[in-house]
Amino acid sequence: MTKKEKMVMTYLCEKCQQKRTYLVSPQEITQALSKKFVLSIEEIDEIMVTLANENLIEFVVSDSKKGYFYCVNLKKNGQSFVYDIKKNRRVFGLLILRSIFLATVSFVFGLILKAIFS
Repeated sequence: MTKKEKMVMTYLCEKCQQKRTYLVSPQEITQALSKKFVLSIEEIDEIMVTLANENLIEFVVSDSKKGYFYCVNLKKNGQSFVYDIKKNRRVFGLLILRSIFLATVSFVFGLILKAIFS
């Protein structure tokens, strides 16, 4: 999953948090993510299709006088997306801390063995 796809999915999770189905326009997504990425409407269309293929969302395109909107519904994987990202970060952080701890312990153990056998 690319950074742009993660940002769009995070935005959709924030918007669809209280309701199961939410109506959002591509312009809203572009404005919300304009601080970090520049997205065209074609890119957003591709990202939405990719997210739907990854079984995170269901969406339907609806036309109106003001343009077209996405009627987005989060699936189970999509509802737990933010939690899964946080969980992965926590696991990665614990892995780094464990590696640092084991490296320190092995260094100290090496110094003790060197002092004993010198």
